[in-house]
Amino acid sequence: MGETVTDRQAKDAADAARDLSVGCAQVIPEGGLQEKLAVAAAAGRPLRVKLGIDPSGSELTLGHAVVLRKLRQFQDLGHVAVLIVGDFTGRIGDPTGRTKTRRVLDAAETAQNAATYLEQAGTILRTGPEVLELRYNSEWLQEMTLADVLRTSQLLTVARLLERDDFANRFREGLPITLMEFMYPMLQGMDSVAVEADVELGGTDQTYNNLVGRALQRGSGVPGQVVMTMPLLRGLDGGDKMGKSLGNWVSVTDTPDDQYGKVLSIADDLVVHYAELCCAWTAAEVAGLQRLFAESPLRAKRTVARRIVTLYHGEQAAADAEDRFDARFRRKELPTDVPEVAVAAMFPAGEDVDVAALLVATGLAASKSEARRLVEGGGVRLDGRKLAPGTTGLPAADLVGAVLQRGKLRAVRLV
Repeated sequence: MGETVTDRQAKDAADAARDLSVGCAQVIPEGGLQEKLAVAAAAGRPLRVKLGIDPSGSELTLGHAVVLRKLRQFQDLGHVAVLIVGDFTGRIGDPTGRTKTRRVLDAAETAQNAATYLEQAGTILRTGPEVLELRYNSEWLQEMTLADVLRTSQLLTVARLLERDDFANRFREGLPITLMEFMYPMLQGMDSVAVEADVELGGTDQTYNNLVGRALQRGSGVPGQVVMTMPLLRGLDGGDKMGKSLGNWVSVTDTPDDQYGKVLSIADDLVVHYAELCCAWTAAEVAGLQRLFAESPLRAKRTVARRIVTLYHGEQAAADAEDRFDARFRRKELPTDVPEVAVAAMFPAGEDVDVAALLVATGLAASKSEARRLVEGGGVRLDGRKLAPGTTGLPAADLVGAVLQRGKLRAVRLV
């Protein structure tokens, strides 16, 4: 192992490696994490655990949080999280999983998205300087010469790059692959060399990129990083991946009511999946949830929903969200703590209020056409009573003090 490792350190490393591997899809190479932990303990230093941030979006979902929570687990054991903001590579765009070249972000967009990401990530990670190191890869990539890039490129082959499914599929279908996209895995791997990463985390869709980092480290004469990948969180609709573009996502910044209600909407076959990836539970706690699920899938689902809200908003907020959900949908009570909207300020007195315009004005619909579709589909209620399809207007006098609801989760009180 390179360092003199005591029996105690070896045992502790084995225990820590087992706990850290819970929920992972892969740990590469096998036994590598235990060895890294043991050597670091013998040397009296923490591991440097890398996670690259792609600043192409600005809102984090529970899917993003899966890897962040694994990173937090390392922090809780005293290791250093090295967050790398891809402000340089973000101008190229990660081609992973894409069938066409992505629009390149400018520097201002990259900086804004990164700032929002970091603010939200701070709700999960510990932010003390002893356990969190923040780096921007423009620090080293922007200073490289063409000769530096060409020397590094000798460590990779085109055949190796075409092993990636997304590149192989695009090549086979005659779709363009830019040379810049080909270089993206190499640039990401160069980040690992620059920050001397011991471990790199990512989703299973990042396995190839992370292994390139390991190869470049070894080619540079330093120990290769351990690659740990996490499964992709399935969306609320049961799809293969949670994504904002698919509308099947939960944000880490959603309100307690929205988080609780959305998680309760998942199918039973997703309950254990969410328990494993979203709840920051130990293996024993996940096993307990599995036993509860065998007895009562609904109780298990409520337990998972309450746990997720607790992680982001606290125990009291989770208890209150559960109580409000029960009052609204199980006990059929109307919500009492919803935002108030002044109807008189929007519509002339004495006239019927246009329902579509009302839904738009209160923020319950994005457009009148969407509002009309909601009414036709039975998705709008006034004081708990479903508006009949074809309803276009309501007397203003009937609206004062009433609760207008869109679906199960969104409502306003009209004043």
